[in-house]
Amino acid sequence: MSISWKITTICILIGGSAIGFWALTGRWMEEGLTPEADGTNEYAIVLGAKVNGEVPSLSLHYRIDAALDYAEKYPHVKLILSGGQGPDEMMTEAEAMRRYLVEKGINEERLVLEEESTTTYENLLYSKELMPESVKSVTIITSDYHLARARLLAEKIGFESTDSVLANTPKVVETKLKTRERLALLKTVLFGE
Repeated sequence: MSISWKITTICILIGGSAIGFWALTGRWMEEGLTPEADGTNEYAIVLGAKVNGEVPSLSLHYRIDAALDYAEKYPHVKLILSGGQGPDEMMTEAEAMRRYLVEKGINEERLVLEEESTTTYENLLYSKELMPESVKSVTIITSDYHLARARLLAEKIGFESTDSVLANTPKVVETKLKTRERLALLKTVLFGE
């Protein structure tokens, strides 16, 4: 077998694997969007994203808007606002979400802040600790690309079921975030976190 044939074979194998990986993780991400939340769960966890100083990033803004719409539609649902404070943030992600939702008219008594987490896994784990032990099912509110991994992690920490509220992904960062999420999703499937 010639060297050029070996190189061609390796390139075909690598290309085929990449296409397979892209298709598989894309299917997983699509499956993470359903079932859509319908107000059945008493609690919804809103996953944090970057705060620029005191201003929610566009990704976080979209998540908060999705949470606001859901909270207005289902006034009995309590929202756990989950996200700590990064080194370049002037407040926790949870606090930024609280301020926005209260300003938009959501009763503060419906809001529970989880301000210690720094990863999606911690968002869910620490939020679970703020709920009554009897809660076995939860709604997750986050960016569309992020739902599959978030729901998988929720299952790993003991939730029996989840449903979802999707927030759109800002177009300006969509390709970057969805590509990175595919790798994170594969890592979660293989290693658990």
